[in-house]
Amino acid sequence: MAKVKITETLLRDAHQSLIATRMSLADMEPMFESINDVGFYSVECWGGATFDACMRFLDEDPWDRLKIMRKKMPDTKLQMLFRGQNMLGYRHYADDVVEYFVQRSVANGIDIMRIFDALNDARNLETAIKAAKKEKVHLQAAISYTISPVHNNEYFVKYAKQLEELGADSICIKDMAGLISPYSAYKLVKELKENVNIPISLHTHYTSGMASMACLKAIEAGCDMIDTAISPLALGTSHSATESMVAALKGTEYDTGLDLNKLNVVREYASKLREKYIANGLLNPKALGVDANILLYQVPGGMLSNLISQLKQAGKENMLDAVLKEVPEVRKDAGYPPLVTPTSQIVGTQAVYNVILGERYKMVTKEFKGLVRGEYGKTPADIDPEFKKKIIGDSEEIVCRPADLIAPELQKLTDEFPEKYYQKEEDILSLAQFPQVAEKFFEKRNEKLCGVDGKHCDKKNSVHPF
Repeated sequence: MAKVKITETLLRDAHQSLIATRMSLADMEPMFESINDVGFYSVECWGGATFDACMRFLDEDPWDRLKIMRKKMPDTKLQMLFRGQNMLGYRHYADDVVEYFVQRSVANGIDIMRIFDALNDARNLETAIKAAKKEKVHLQAAISYTISPVHNNEYFVKYAKQLEELGADSICIKDMAGLISPYSAYKLVKELKENVNIPISLHTHYTSGMASMACLKAIEAGCDMIDTAISPLALGTSHSATESMVAALKGTEYDTGLDLNKLNVVREYASKLREKYIANGLLNPKALGVDANILLYQVPGGMLSNLISQLKQAGKENMLDAVLKEVPEVRKDAGYPPLVTPTSQIVGTQAVYNVILGERYKMVTKEFKGLVRGEYGKTPADIDPEFKKKIIGDSEEIVCRPADLIAPELQKLTDEFPEKYYQKEEDILSLAQFPQVAEKFFEKRNEKLCGVDGKHCDKKNSVHPF
């Protein structure tokens, strides 16, 4: 077998999982040269929650961050996570907006797009895949991995074949909750290798304590690539430690070819960041431990923190155990969606309401109604008709590809874009996905460039791109 390839997650999922995506460009930039020097297969550095967090919490332009990473890591493939028809937001967008986002992402430096759909509904990936193929970027289509009565290897293999037929260049097993066991990983990878003709990647989290073992068994079954995180920001809700996996495979037929001395340069700097994040409260040491509860309730780390936060706001922190028990029940009622953005938030919030109000579905969120109605796509299992009627009433069920019901949006977004904010064509995509967050960010950006009133400013480009 060829050498195993490593995707380093330090610049995206590792800090998204451990410190709620708060690593700033200022913290990252000193590492770029040494990361580039390692020779990783790819570095996952953009997409997911980074886009929102850049503007909302860090006062950074995510597009500028990408450009800088492209410039400072010229020899490394830059990889992003993309939520299919949801892009990086929380609703479905029109096809023309999705196509434009893919085009601009590639133009600004993305080499590999990992695309997934929360429900594993391939229809929600069609537009993004076509757009990625048009831009000649490597398209890695992900299977949202989960465990349920309807999710088995036959289901995953069938979905992988669909993704290959749509044009995927590789397949990722995306185990966002760290549920995959070593022998399950072995069997799944083996069956995928027997049924598809493109490379297989494994992305799993350390939450349950099984990630490194799962990666090793997956590699033995023929897995081509694994996701890891440099050790100071590994383990816990993050990933297996990069150096440990490199050392474990060294001298075998799976040898990654990576140099531990070069990795150590990255590690030394990342260690200082870890100390800084613990000191300033961003990194809770508890997040670095194993939480075997995940195996019972299948609640990913990020979802767990959201549940705790919601209960705190309601003054009902003592109800956490009841909510954790309610999550699998709500998930079952909703057709066993994998718990990943946005379905994790939808199911989790509904579970909180069910417990706090003392009556199941006494109050139903708009998003949960949308999930049951089909606004996000087809759920893995059919939803009981009586339950569906109870939740959506007389609302018409959506059975087509949800985006087929969305009229083209790009021209309207362009025409309505506030001229005072416009500096680059990508600004329209930022505003489209996070209107309120982006507008506040644009206001701050204008103040920095032009003063509070923004008058007589020659640093803004007020010409629309279309």
